[in-house]
Amino acid sequence: MATIDDRLAELGLTLPEVAKPAGAYVPAIISGQLVFTAGQLPSTGGVLPAEVSPEDAKVYARTCVLNGLAAARGVLGSLDRIQKVVKVVGFVASDPAFTGQPGVINGASELLGEIFGGAGAHARSAVGVAVLPLDSPVEIEFVFEFA
Repeated sequence: MATIDDRLAELGLTLPEVAKPAGAYVPAIISGQLVFTAGQLPSTGGVLPAEVSPEDAKVYARTCVLNGLAAARGVLGSLDRIQKVVKVVGFVASDPAFTGQPGVINGASELLGEIFGGAGAHARSAVGVAVLPLDSPVEIEFVFEFA
């Protein structure tokens, strides 16, 4: 049976190191059979993208997934323990006239489906906000069920 790491490799993806918290919190925490991640930014090697198009932001939402999975692996030890993606909450730095937040967060939702198949289907919120930490274009939180 293929592992999640195998699936990531098939997709040409690798997980980064867990991002160091930018405040007084932990990257992920276990409660019961759930893992809750802190909000994940699309940083790569500590660098965040500057102003971006909605299409670019959708790609950066995929980076948030990889960062979220790294945080989950940090507390679980193995992503193979994840049985279900339960919830995704996405925040998009947006002009008040922009209403395409769901399309941006689809980048994350689609990648979770590619990685986990049917277990990647989840409930979701996509919210527009004036500004995000460190001037990030997108931030996403994840809730995973595990065994």
